Amino acid sequence: MDFSISHFHHLDEQQVELVKQLNRSATVHDDLAPLSEHVLIHLNHGGDDHDEHVVAMSADSIVGYLHLDQTDQVAGPVVELVVHPAFRRNGVGTALVKAAVARVRDSRLRLWAHGELAMAHALAENLGFNKSRELWQMRRSLLAALPKLEIPQDVTIRHFVVGQDEEAWLKLNAAVFADHPEQGQLSASDLHVRMNESWFDPAGFLIAEKSGDMIGFHWTKIHGGHRHGSEHNHAEVGEIYVLGVTPAQRGTGLSQALTIAGLEYLRDQGLNAAMLYVDADNASAIRLYESVGFGHWDTDVMFSSSTN
Repeated sequence: MDFSISHFHHLDEQQVELVKQLNRSATVHDDLAPLSEHVLIHLNHGGDDHDEHVVAMSADSIVGYLHLDQTDQVAGPVVELVVHPAFRRNGVGTALVKAAVARVRDSRLRLWAHGELAMAHALAENLGFNKSRELWQMRRSLLAALPKLEIPQDVTIRHFVVGQDEEAWLKLNAAVFADHPEQGQLSASDLHVRMNESWFDPAGFLIAEKSGDMIGFHWTKIHGGHRHGSEHNHAEVGEIYVLGVTPAQRGTGLSQALTIAGLEYLRDQGLNAAMLYVDADNASAIRLYESVGFGHWDTDVMFSSSTN
């Protein structure tokens, strides 16, 4: 099979649509999305000057795509890629990653493999990448009974108010996820991009307050199906998108209360299941989610260069 590799700092509208079609085809074939929300947001909104797009073309078709993000000056550049199911085992994935390696010349290059697809793991390992991080996907049925909601004393839970809560939430989010490689770095512009996504609903963004102070939150998300023009070709599922409580409130039961409140909201939207992502080494978070009925479903793996 003949194909060519091209590099772009920006994709035009037609190229973006072709990449999104490619992503949808792979999602249907593999029953999981090969590109993360982070990459899809950058595709939809133009990304930034540190983005680069590596495209594999065969005839007039995009048969492979790699997103290169060089914004993390501490951990190093990271890539995600997708190859059309009909064009796999032809060296497309290998060529895309080698092109990224040559482009950045940075031994800290990292590679995400979403889901436990043997082909993706073999690609990473054959190119000298070693497993460095695991991100669990956990799921539970919303048709089964939920634990009783017990809100800690003097705490109230309400919906996020657009135009009022952004600054306080960003401050709390930064404190909660101070050590998190992605979430803790969320900026005001990042927040507004997500609030402008079709799936955003402030009714599903729960805020916990005590004595007028924001002390926790549970931001839920609904995707899949045809709700809000979703690009995910799978049945509707609710997601614990981001959950956090101020360090001073840990151990008070607030995290569990917010979790259950969010699951009640998702159930009331007529959803049958809920999911979430959590780092595999975050034992306390996994215990929390297991306590409300979640179990391990799938694993995303980050691979790092063996020279890193």
